[in-house]
Amino acid sequence: MRIARIAALTFALASRVEAQAPASVESIQTKPERTNFEQTSTYEDVTAFLNALALGAPKRIHVRAFGTTSENRALPLVVVGAPSASPEAVRKTGKIRVYIQGNIHAGEVEGKESAQMLLRDLAAGKHDDWLKTMVFLVAPIYNADGNERVSLTSRGRQHGPIGGQGQRPNAQGLDLNRDHMKLDSPEAKAVVKLMTEYDPHVSIDLHTTNGTRHAYHLTYSPPLNPATDPAIVDLLRKEWFPAVTKSIRDKHGWHYYYYGNLEGGRGSEERAWRSFDHRPRFNNNYIGLRNRFALLSEAYAYATFKDRIVATSRFVEESLHFVASHARQIRGIVERSDKTRLIGSQLSVRAKLAKSADSVEILLGEVSEEKHPKDGHIMDLRKDVMRPEQMPEYGVFESTETERVPTFYFVPPGLPEVAERLNAHGIRATFLTQATTMNVQEFQIDGNTQAASAFQNHRERTLTGKWVPARRKLEAGSLVIPMNQPLARLAFYLIEPRSDDGLANWNFLDAALGAEAKIYPIVRSVR
Repeated sequence: MRIARIAALTFALASRVEAQAPASVESIQTKPERTNFEQTSTYEDVTAFLNALALGAPKRIHVRAFGTTSENRALPLVVVGAPSASPEAVRKTGKIRVYIQGNIHAGEVEGKESAQMLLRDLAAGKHDDWLKTMVFLVAPIYNADGNERVSLTSRGRQHGPIGGQGQRPNAQGLDLNRDHMKLDSPEAKAVVKLMTEYDPHVSIDLHTTNGTRHAYHLTYSPPLNPATDPAIVDLLRKEWFPAVTKSIRDKHGWHYYYYGNLEGGRGSEERAWRSFDHRPRFNNNYIGLRNRFALLSEAYAYATFKDRIVATSRFVEESLHFVASHARQIRGIVERSDKTRLIGSQLSVRAKLAKSADSVEILLGEVSEEKHPKDGHIMDLRKDVMRPEQMPEYGVFESTETERVPTFYFVPPGLPEVAERLNAHGIRATFLTQATTMNVQEFQIDGNTQAASAFQNHRERTLTGKWVPARRKLEAGSLVIPMNQPLARLAFYLIEPRSDDGLANWNFLDAALGAEAKIYPIVRSVR
C-alpha cells in the first residue's frame, strides 16, 4: 500500500513538471501520432500523456499505481467512470468493471498506444453512453521495464515502428504472459492483486502476433482451458466474437478471426489451423479460471504500425459496444459462475487440442519484403491479398485427464511458499486452530519426473498417481481451503498434483516431494 501511495505521488509530481494543462484533451497526442507513426511511446511518454489527461479532465481521469516493476517503475492504472481510483470507489459504482491491458510483451506495442487513445476519447467525453454501464481500469504499459529496452530487431521481421520497440520479457528475463500461476515477477503479483481488489468482470489483453502470414488484421481468443465455466466461453464464441467480427467487416472491410497458426502440410502432416495453449499461465486462460470474461487480441505484425493500432482500437471499441448492450447478461453469467457448486464434479487437469468436426475457411495472405531504413534488416509488409483455404481447425481443447473437486484441501504448515502463493491469488482459506485426526484422501505418487531443462527458471515437475482413503492427523496451523468459494476453479488447478500448471508443476512443493516421495503432502476431504 505504501508503494502505491509513493508511486501515485510520483505521477502527480511528474504531471506538474512534464505536462501543461492542454487547451483540450483532444489535442494531446501519443508518441506515434507526434512522429508520423515511426516511434512508440517510452515509459516517460506514457506517464506524461496520462498526467496531461488527468490535468485536462480531472473529474474523469484518475491515475494511480497498482504496483512497481523490479526496476522500481510505478505501473500506472487509469480509472474512468468512478469518483476515484480506489477499489472501493470502483466497486461501489455497481457498473461492469472492464480491465484493459497493453504491453505485456513490450515489443508488441500497439495495445499500449491504442489504450492511450481510448483514454483520450473517454477524457474528451466520447462514448459517455459506455460510462452508464461500465467503469474502466486501463493499464497501458504493463511491462514497463521491457518497454525501455528498445531494439530495432526485437520483433524479427515485424513492420516497425521504425524507431524500434522493447523486448518480450521483463527486466528479470521473465515472460509475464507465462507468470500468472507461479507469480515470480512483481508485475504478475501486482496484476493478480488488482484482479482480487478490483475484480473486473471483463479483461482485454492486447498483443501482436508475428506468426503465420495470414490475411487477418487481427486474431482473438477466449479462455481456452476446459476447466473454465462453459457459460463464459459460450457467450464469447457464440455471440460476442461473431458480433465484433461482423461489425468490423461491415464497417471497414477488415477480417478478424480466432488466433492460430498454419501448421503441417509437409509430407503426411495434416495442414491445419492451430491455436496456442490452454494452461492458465497465460492471461486469458488464468482470468477464465477466475470466472471472468477474458478477450485476447492479437494485431497482425506485418500490417503497418498505424494499421495495427487501428485494428486493435477497432477490436476494443466493438467489444465495448457489446459490453454496453449486454451488461446485464455479462453480470448474470459472472454471478452465477461464482455461485456454481463444483464440489463432486470432474474438472480438467490436463488437456490437448481437439480437431474440428468440419473444415473451416482460413484466409491466408502474402507479404512483401522491405529493408529497414536504419539498419537494413528485412521487414515483412502485409499485401492486400486473401487466399481462402479449407482446413481442419484445432481451436478448442479437450480434457485428457480430469479429477473430482473435493470439499476441502488441507495444506500442512511446512509449505510457506504454497500458502503465500494461494493467498496472493486471493484464494479464501482458514487455519486449523488445533490438531485433529480425520478421514481424508491422500495422493499416492506413481510417477515423479522433472523436465530436463529449465523454463522460466523452473524445471517443471509432472506427478502421476491416485487419491486413496487415509486416516491422517492434521497439524494445528494447517491451511484449510474450502472449495465452495468463487475461486474454486483456480484453487483446484493450483493444488491438484496432476495439474499441468499447478504449484507442484512449478516446484513449490519440491522440498516436500523430492525424487523419492511416495505421498503428496497436501491432503483433501471429499465428504
